Amino acid sequence: MTDSPVESVEEVDSEVEASSESATREKKAPKTVAKLEEEGDIAADYLEGLLDIADLDGDIDIDVENGRAALAIVGGKLNHLVGSNGEVLDALQELTRLAVQTASGDRSRLMLDIENFRANRRKELSALAKKLGEEAKSKGETIKLEPMNAFERKIIHDTIQDMGLTSESEGEDPRRFVVIFPS
Repeated sequence: MTDSPVESVEEVDSEVEASSESATREKKAPKTVAKLEEEGDIAADYLEGLLDIADLDGDIDIDVENGRAALAIVGGKLNHLVGSNGEVLDALQELTRLAVQTASGDRSRLMLDIENFRANRRKELSALAKKLGEEAKSKGETIKLEPMNAFERKIIHDTIQDMGLTSESEGEDPRRFVVIFPS
């Protein structure tokens, strides 16, 4: 007998590890446009069901942007579905992501916008980041912003990076905030 049980177990463990690493790499591969469009369709069906239950009107636009499904609900006076500072919108987005994950078996990173709230917020935050970035540079001081959600922090970070400055997030959710450095 040349193989001991220990060697066999080690070989099996090694094969399982290699298979697991391969599966992990496959999961991290970017989704195809067709897969993202499928996510958008699943999400749209879910959102249409919610709008029907609530007896609300609205059209759903589906797109693929920046490697993720992007849905927008427009028309029908839906500002109450955005909520104060977008909290209701964030909750609907998370519920929609969970519905897509349940239907497809894959984690979704879809973005939901209602009545152009996120698009308008993106413009506001980008302008704020430019202003504060210039202030940090001219005064040579670090600037701490108010707490923001992940969507908002990413806009600030992207804008600051485009200006050639650095920023980082500090704190714990829901009190996580951005710090802009002067250089």
